[in-house]
Amino acid sequence: MANEPQQHATADSVYRLRARDGLLGAQMLFVAFGSLVLVPLLTGLDPNVALFTAGLGTLVFQIVTRGRVPVFLASSFAFIAPIIYGVETWGIPGTLCGLMAAGGVYMLLSLFIRLRGVGVITRLLPTIVTGPVIMVIGLVLAPVAVNLAMGLDGNGNTQLVEPAAAMTVSFVALAVTVAVSLFARGFLSLVPILCGVAAGYVLSMTFGMVDFAPIAAAPWFAVPNFVAPEWNWQAVLFMVPVAIAPAIEHFGDIVAIRSVTGRDYLKDPGIDRTMLGDGLATSLAAVLGGPPNTTYSEVTGAVTLTRAYNPALMTWAAGFAIVFAFVGKLGALLASIPTPVMGGIIVLLFGAIIVVGMNSLAKTEEDLAEPRNLAIIGIILVTGVGGLRFSAGEFSLEGIALAGVLGVLLNLLLPWGPTRR
Repeated sequence: MANEPQQHATADSVYRLRARDGLLGAQMLFVAFGSLVLVPLLTGLDPNVALFTAGLGTLVFQIVTRGRVPVFLASSFAFIAPIIYGVETWGIPGTLCGLMAAGGVYMLLSLFIRLRGVGVITRLLPTIVTGPVIMVIGLVLAPVAVNLAMGLDGNGNTQLVEPAAAMTVSFVALAVTVAVSLFARGFLSLVPILCGVAAGYVLSMTFGMVDFAPIAAAPWFAVPNFVAPEWNWQAVLFMVPVAIAPAIEHFGDIVAIRSVTGRDYLKDPGIDRTMLGDGLATSLAAVLGGPPNTTYSEVTGAVTLTRAYNPALMTWAAGFAIVFAFVGKLGALLASIPTPVMGGIIVLLFGAIIVVGMNSLAKTEEDLAEPRNLAIIGIILVTGVGGLRFSAGEFSLEGIALAGVLGVLLNLLLPWGPTRR
């Protein structure tokens, strides 16, 4: 009897593309929609392009994994802060070059796993390296969240919205998001960000922050504003260390969906194939001007809630995402969301990134006070948050990139103390 749910899940998780499942597929996209469009809205990328690349990336992932895994790929939160920094420093085309390289990291890790097994990744990139790097990502651009919440631009140089009104709107957006995530049940519990954005948007209308003229002027049909990357080696060096942590988290996402459906995706199609699919989707998104893709845990939650394990549902969700990408008024509506609404949401998101890093360190079995671990973690945090910069001619590393590189090198070079020899 104990095995019946797993057996049932396994039987229902075979790929079957059926017209009657279209509505379920649309529901999966709705669950992912808030998070999917939030990343481009925060980073200056085009939300319609993000919709298109999410759909296309999911289809690529399904091809690589032979339609075995019921996951949806869309905009990655782990790259929000780095993209904001990249766009301000090198512009969108240069940043996209770095994001292409991030997808390449996924592909290289896929090759390593195929040749040497999963263990090689955990040995090269243990928690004492990835944990503090994740924390640095959230800490470095925490001021951006606060600035937007206060009605300023990301740098804090220009007041875009009256401070009192901005703080009110950002607080409501944040409060609703937190309340829904804590108290909502069923389907509503899967879309807290969407609820927070909607509440903040409605309130911002009462303050006169929303301009509806661009929405009225926008056409119903419009080709997304695709942007091609431009070579920038500084952006590549910056993004490669950032990609390490979400690439490793990919493993946890695949384990999570395995526990839901009862199928061992680590073996069939294999974690190397799922990682390869994720990497190809990320690089393809960057080629077209979209944010990096990642597997969406909220969609996994929807799969759990609905018990709809058929991977073909994600084909439907991908198709709807591609179609919606060409709706010009949808892009204009998303672009009309005031910055304080976004600021309220990312106060929570950047904080959550920091907590993810803290939680991974807390769960490790290593003694964090051991001199070797203390040195690695401390140096990553201080160099990353402090903005240490290393330059040699035109070559330079700073912030998150330098912290990540130092962490990997220190882990490889520093010896263990007498108790571990």
